[in-house]
Amino acid sequence: MAQRTARSRRPAAVRAFLVRHSGPDAAFGRRMVLAVAVTAVAAVPFALALVLVESRWPPLYRLDRATAERLHGAALAHPSWVRVLDFFTGVVWDPVTLRLLVGALVVWLLTRRAWRLAAWAGVTSASGALIGFLVKNVVERARPHLPEPVAHAPGFSFPSGHAMTAMTSAAVLLLVLLPLVPRSWRAVPWALAATAVLGVGYTRIALGVHWVSDVVGGWLLGIAVVTATALVFGAWRADTGRPRTAVGEGLEPEIAVARAPEAPSEGVSRPAS
Repeated sequence: MAQRTARSRRPAAVRAFLVRHSGPDAAFGRRMVLAVAVTAVAAVPFALALVLVESRWPPLYRLDRATAERLHGAALAHPSWVRVLDFFTGVVWDPVTLRLLVGALVVWLLTRRAWRLAAWAGVTSASGALIGFLVKNVVERARPHLPEPVAHAPGFSFPSGHAMTAMTSAAVLLLVLLPLVPRSWRAVPWALAATAVLGVGYTRIALGVHWVSDVVGGWLLGIAVVTATALVFGAWRADTGRPRTAVGEGLEPEIAVARAPEAPSEGVSRPAS
């Protein structure tokens, strides 16, 4: 009899456990765990690149050296082209310029009372800059030393700060502003973002201030940072009862609506507390 009573109590205990662990807090916890796991996967390519750089993997070393020498030779043969590259890397796509664009975006979001989206944009840009700086000073990789250099840059080489800032800034601008662009025109901002990211990488290598692996490392680390913060933002949306959004829709499609995007949409129910 005692055994049957104990067995009958087990389903009730299991149900009670599930009820206690299936509320909004538990759901948010599961989403955060998933976000951490996805971020870890997104960071794997950068970690692999870091290992290859630190171990001076011969194929990567040869690629870095051959590309640097070829582009350096082209730069020496075309001084006017060097001035064009200098203008783009030092003015148009300079990290300061790109961060000012993100700063202007944050101010605009604040005027629309999109507090959380503004916080996401600011935190993503600032954390990207800080993480890139810390990694660069931990790795301490020397910049290319080429005969008759056409440009100079201070600090260490891996990952490229220009490349990482271009990736994070382009991603922030895209994920915030895409909802404001008509669907038939959305290929344009994607093309502009890709041009900026690839163009920054090319200018840094062509000017002889970074290796190819520095630029790729900057891109990969930038992707990992944006992935992490975007997943946290998505978890907040889910926790407040908002629908999931695809990358092509932007982080907060409600930003395109004239009213304050922080207000809950009509017909969207919040999880019971």
